[in-house]
Amino acid sequence: MNSRTKWFVVIGSTCLTIMLLIGSMFGKSADQKNDVYKHLNVFSDVVAHIKNDYVEEPDMKAVTLGALNGMLEAVDPFASYLNADQYHDYLKNKDVKRPDVGLVLSKKFGYLGVLDSIPGTPAAKAGLVTGDMIESIKGITTRDMPLAYARMMLEGDLGEAVDLSVVRVRRPEPTTITLNRTNILLPPVESKMLDEKTGYINIDALSAALVNDTRTAIQQLQKKGVQRLVIDVRDCGTGSPEDGIALANLFLDKGQITYLTGQKYPQKVFNADPAKAVTTLPVAVLTNGGTAGAAEFLAAAVQDNKRGQVVGERTHGDAGLRQAITMDDGGAIILTVAKYYTPGGKAIQDAGVVPATLMREPEAQVEYDDNGLPIPSPQDEQKKKTENDPVVKKALEVLDKG
Repeated sequence: MNSRTKWFVVIGSTCLTIMLLIGSMFGKSADQKNDVYKHLNVFSDVVAHIKNDYVEEPDMKAVTLGALNGMLEAVDPFASYLNADQYHDYLKNKDVKRPDVGLVLSKKFGYLGVLDSIPGTPAAKAGLVTGDMIESIKGITTRDMPLAYARMMLEGDLGEAVDLSVVRVRRPEPTTITLNRTNILLPPVESKMLDEKTGYINIDALSAALVNDTRTAIQQLQKKGVQRLVIDVRDCGTGSPEDGIALANLFLDKGQITYLTGQKYPQKVFNADPAKAVTTLPVAVLTNGGTAGAAEFLAAAVQDNKRGQVVGERTHGDAGLRQAITMDDGGAIILTVAKYYTPGGKAIQDAGVVPATLMREPEAQVEYDDNGLPIPSPQDEQKKKTENDPVVKKALEVLDKG
């Protein structure tokens, strides 16, 4: 499909989305239904003109698919439409842990974006960072590719190669890289003393086991006599909502952690359990644009309960309950049916968590070879740097001020 046809796909999907959203503004009356039908008729006319009047015969299947994905993405950036074959593969593999390349993906402007690369994985070793765009996977463009299907494409047999075309943050020209799938091991929780009174805990990924490891790290630091804690969840984009709630509860002995609600989903409130809290020390939580999902629960709960300080950049915004809804054609849409909210009442998926103390991270200075691959440096072994890290320094200043 050439570039002009792609533009029609985008325009068609945008038209449909705008018309449906306009119709939704008129309430649940008969007039609203009539307006929606009128807008759908207009959309049908647009499709007919594309088919009959465009300079060349367009790929109508691609036009329709683009319209569906455009509509879903405009409403829910985490939504996906899967055709019957894709949905069959999704059901077969969704609960199976398979070799992967270590990318945490997001969707932006119709294309796949890199939210994070899990340390130690092929993606991290290739230098993929938050903000990079994946233009194609195995030669297939990611434009309008369902997010759930893209994740499946990155998984497969151990050692098998996956070719990606990447547009890097600091290199606008696309480069092709090859990643070999491997068994993904989540990086451990790291802890140490920054000075005689400050404990530092770095969390690059979350799981139930890593939450328990965080608990142990806090207890060990407290035995060493620390008087305050810095919890670094920058670029932490893995983990379930349950992991995030459990992590936040380590620092809260009272108050609300989050609540979940949707149009047809009854509100469910998650309050802190005093028996699960392990520390009352002053705490600063470090975040950035790669902080997503479970780690956002910690930042939101600490900030809104005035339990501590959040320092850094706005988090990504990824906290929703998603369900697959089967369609008549055997496919399905994966849709957010409920959202998690901060204790202050903001949907995390919509707004992320904005730190009270905003501090932009300095851009990493990376050199690339002629093939567009990063040239390794001795510092690459440590993703988080605490010495001379301006965000850590700012957190210590904030803690000093109380």
